[in-house]
Amino acid sequence: MSHLEKPAWGAVFSMSMGVFGLVGAEFLPASLLTPMAADLGVSEGLAGQAVTATAAVALVTSLLIATATRRIDRRTVLLAFSVLLIASNLAVAFAPNLPVLLLGRVLLGVALGGFWTMAAATAMRLVPPHLVPRALSIMFSGVSAATVFAAPLGSYVGGLIGWRPVFLLGAVLGLLALAVQAATLPRMAPSGHARLRTLLDVLTRPGVGIGMLAVVLVFTGHFAFFTYIRPFLETVTSVGLDGVSGILLGFGIANFVGTALGGMLLERNMRLTLIAMPLLMALLGLALASAGGSPTIDSVLVTLWGLAFGAVPVAWSTWITRAVPDEAESAGGLIVAAVQLAIATGAAAGGAIFGVSGVTGVFTMAGAVLLIAVLTILLGVRPRTADTAC
Repeated sequence: MSHLEKPAWGAVFSMSMGVFGLVGAEFLPASLLTPMAADLGVSEGLAGQAVTATAAVALVTSLLIATATRRIDRRTVLLAFSVLLIASNLAVAFAPNLPVLLLGRVLLGVALGGFWTMAAATAMRLVPPHLVPRALSIMFSGVSAATVFAAPLGSYVGGLIGWRPVFLLGAVLGLLALAVQAATLPRMAPSGHARLRTLLDVLTRPGVGIGMLAVVLVFTGHFAFFTYIRPFLETVTSVGLDGVSGILLGFGIANFVGTALGGMLLERNMRLTLIAMPLLMALLGLALASAGGSPTIDSVLVTLWGLAFGAVPVAWSTWITRAVPDEAESAGGLIVAAVQLAIATGAAAGGAIFGVSGVTGVFTMAGAVLLIAVLTILLGVRPRTADTAC
């Protein structure tokens, strides 16, 4: 796979803008669910399927998109995802009923799954090998920024001007990202074989299967924790809505810092970063489960979790670019599918344990899963250096 000799930072930044628009749109229904349901005349549970539809389509797309677009210039494909983001936001903003709204969210799922699948492979082609971790940390800063701003801003602006104009603003953001991408992304011919068979070939390469298992374990532990953070803060830490919002804002800002920090750590020692971050998260989860209750201490522990997790997506995306440099798109699709599986598993397993032993049981389980992930990485994941991956 060819790298640019001089880093194309403008193109990397344009990808970060695309990520911000995509993830922001993904999060918006969570903060606007009540007015959306009321306006469309459906229950909140039914309106919540807008989130489910996006995640399900993103999962399928992540596995199929490299094959479906294997003969198309990557610049064209990436621009098409931004067009889908704009179309999705417009469909939702003007949706007269739930089916149209769900159609809009399906379009977003295709764009999300496709964009994430190609993110790592694109970063490899925009910068020299040793700068790939930094490029990925810039891209993933779009996720952190969306985590910090999309839900609270969406909720606030929705309260002022209604939920539909919020999605129109999302379409404007998408248009801005499309314009910057059109101006900065170079032409990139397809690379690799990108057939469905390639997914299996990649998965059976030495070290890749065990790495994917580690990805599922790390993200399952995180999403079990993150899905039930609000009930924990309300029932164990005993803070009100303002306290919850403040602590989650701290988590989001720390996550943003952790993403940048992750890029720097990975340039120095990838294996240490892959091990240290989930280990820190495991210890934090177990500490919260066993000794939670102080608003000050709990807010510090949750903030540290956000800092540690910020480096995780960058670390695994960098790992895949070095483990499978010749089939980075197919491998990227497997990573996206693994994360989507982990989101579903973490939330579902957390829900089952929550019903039996409450939120402290969920945090104990999250800590235990993360310790198993650390053991898996120690025993089975041997990252290659940037030089040997070329």
